[in-house]
Amino acid sequence: MELTVSSLVQNSIKKGVKYVGPLLVNVFLWGLTIWIPYLNVGTTIGLFFGLPTKMSRDEEISFTEIFDAKFRKNMGEVFLSMGFVNLGVMIGFLFFIIPGYVIFIAWSLATLLVADKNYNPIDAIKKSNDLTYGKKWTIFFGAVVLYIIVMVALILLVTIFGKIHGALAAIVGLLGTLFSMSIMLGFVGELYGSLAKDA
Repeated sequence: MELTVSSLVQNSIKKGVKYVGPLLVNVFLWGLTIWIPYLNVGTTIGLFFGLPTKMSRDEEISFTEIFDAKFRKNMGEVFLSMGFVNLGVMIGFLFFIIPGYVIFIAWSLATLLVADKNYNPIDAIKKSNDLTYGKKWTIFFGAVVLYIIVMVALILLVTIFGKIHGALAAIVGLLGTLFSMSIMLGFVGELYGSLAKDA
């Protein structure tokens, strides 16, 4: 199926809604354990790279998914991948901003490929570049449209509940932010599932 802005936005929201329960519990557990050395590496990789890859395949996500030992197995390669991607993006930004965004989109799947399919970092960057080639505008506008929808909905809800009570607005804001995170991870999962299915 062809990747479009519409399909990206709609399917990201669907995935975000579908997985909001397990995601919220995993985020809560991540927050509780982020101070524990070594464990926090696996839980962070699990949250930001493991969950989206499972979402991409519509697999079940457990409420303690981030504690799976597999997320610590190749943490060195994940760190290298993140380092190379961040370095490339920073160098791109030195050339008047826009190349940084292009590199960010081009290499956006690299760390997911490392965490999910055991690619080495350099091969993952090359593969991500190939997978996103010719699709960068679709990815960019899909992310922008989804972000605007999520932010407008969040602001409206907080404003409405704020007229009832300030504390209620704060609670809705917190829950809305967590739900927004679920949708944005759904975006990553949808993008990865659409482009890297056969990688």
